[in-house]
Amino acid sequence: MQYLYAFLIGGTLCLIGQILIDKTSLTPARILTGFVVSGVLLSAVGLYGPLADFAGAGASVPLSGFGHLMAQGVREAVDKDGAMGILTGALSASAAGISAAIVLSLKNFVERGGGRRQAGACQVRQQSYTEFSATDVKGFYLKLV
Repeated sequence: MQYLYAFLIGGTLCLIGQILIDKTSLTPARILTGFVVSGVLLSAVGLYGPLADFAGAGASVPLSGFGHLMAQGVREAVDKDGAMGILTGALSASAAGISAAIVLSLKNFVERGGGRRQAGACQVRQQSYTEFSATDVKGFYLKLV
């Protein structure tokens, strides 16, 4: 049952994000930031904790779960260190996730050639996907190889 709950709650959060992308003029960055802030606010009023307990990874993996994690870290750090915990709690609670994101991003950057563009990459970005024919895709692939 836990898998079903995780799927339903995580899917609902993704559905909300997709509706925001499709039906509003908000940029993806604003939507992502909104998810983090909503996780912080829902955690602050005590609603996100029970949701995370109920849905498991379905609520903790999306960006709203990152906001919940930061809010928990601040709450624990304020209890332990006082007002200084406001500044240190969010980062200490989410340090492992942030570190993993940085290390894996650097690994991906190095594996892809350190930022050097491959031949033909700029031309492909200028065309829409519907304009490609099979020979265009094959020709682009051969340029990369």
